[in-house]
Amino acid sequence: MLNPFDEYAIEAALQLKEKLNDGSTVTIVSMTPASGKEIVRKALAMGADDAVMLSDDAVAGSDLWGTAVALAATIKAQSPDLVITGTQSTDAISGDLPGMLAEKLGFPGLTYARTLEVADGRVRVQRETETGYMTISAALPAVVSVTKSANEPRYPSLKGIMGAKKKEIKQLAAADIGLTVAVGTGGAKAQLTDLATPPARSKGQVVQAPDPAEGAKAIVQFLKERKFL
Repeated sequence: MLNPFDEYAIEAALQLKEKLNDGSTVTIVSMTPASGKEIVRKALAMGADDAVMLSDDAVAGSDLWGTAVALAATIKAQSPDLVITGTQSTDAISGDLPGMLAEKLGFPGLTYARTLEVADGRVRVQRETETGYMTISAALPAVVSVTKSANEPRYPSLKGIMGAKKKEIKQLAAADIGLTVAVGTGGAKAQLTDLATPPARSKGQVVQAPDPAEGAKAIVQFLKERKFL
């Protein structure tokens, strides 16, 4: 499925294109198996102009570092003015990839943006922080990751879905982007060794105490038994 966090990035790119109205285009870049073409086509149905898929067994099993290297090389080949990403994926949820892409591309990185503007060769964002908002700007080209508060992603229209079938999805192999380092499982510095569903939560314990004092004693005893006190 299309990463939900990336839908906000696609929407931000489409809104920016519509606002600028200067002939800018939106290209979707994805590192995915060839079987993921229909997922990419959904992004095209939202309104993107074309797409590039890095599909190669050589990049399968890449860790975060390898993913950043391979994606950065793919993105660089497109000569972008602005790279817009979601904040994170729905599997690892590290939130590190946008910053790593900026480093590998040599672009300024503006992360966790809730607003996005481009003018006079610069991008200006309002960045979400733990204590409020920070307004920052940088020269283009740049990498910007947008949060869920940036917009409300549009649904593909019937016209968009039909039009997406005619749009180009270019498939690239590792050799096409000139990778000079090992990625994939062989180049991974970290590997996923296991994936399991957490056990179902047991039914909670209900304690009925005759008065507040007895209730407090029951809570303290409960915490002591689990070594929280």
